[in-house]
Amino acid sequence: MNILTQNSSLTISSLQIAEMLGSRHDKVKQSIERLAINGVIIQPPVGVEQSTDAMGRNRLTQVYVFADEQGKRDSIIVVAQLSPEFTAVLVDRWQELERQQAQPVFQIPQTLGEALQLAANQALQIEQYKPKVDHYNAVVERKGLLNATQVGLKLGMSAIALNRILEEIGVYNKSVKRSRVFKQAFVNKGYGVLKQTEQGQTQSLFTILGEAWVIEKLQCEGVA
Repeated sequence: MNILTQNSSLTISSLQIAEMLGSRHDKVKQSIERLAINGVIIQPPVGVEQSTDAMGRNRLTQVYVFADEQGKRDSIIVVAQLSPEFTAVLVDRWQELERQQAQPVFQIPQTLGEALQLAANQALQIEQYKPKVDHYNAVVERKGLLNATQVGLKLGMSAIALNRILEEIGVYNKSVKRSRVFKQAFVNKGYGVLKQTEQGQTQSLFTILGEAWVIEKLQCEGVA
């Protein structure tokens, strides 16, 4: 799979997704169009990409292009719908590219003293920031996660109405009375995560895959 970097924007095309999945490009485009019509993703812009046909001839193919944060989200949803087992591969690739893009230019130490000083500085930074990082990962980090209110807005309903339906279809663990907690099976599928609030309470948050699943499920059931 070849993800391009153009004008400082990370991009991936529908053709590249089709090649990664081993699927026909037209089928991938149809899935993208269906998800866009249903409001699950935003219709991506059209581009042109060079490809090789069965006879080994180069030709230009019209593709959909996913770019930046919105494109990352939507491309993951497309792959999750078409072939869930490839979702982790796509997520890992996006994260790898983002790390490469964000990584500062590394200055190679020129002397043994500089190398030792660099190692000492890095060790000190790790020691200083570890408590903050642990707290951020366990409590604060919410990027890419959605609460019931945010998911409900996509469906035109309140969080109360959405949660009532999700309870009925078995998303929440009814044995937990004080708060709504996802069933472990829902979490294991990558649809949701459990985070702690600053007050130590458990909060159920939907991943982008969970958001897509809820929307598809309710639309198929004729609820939304």
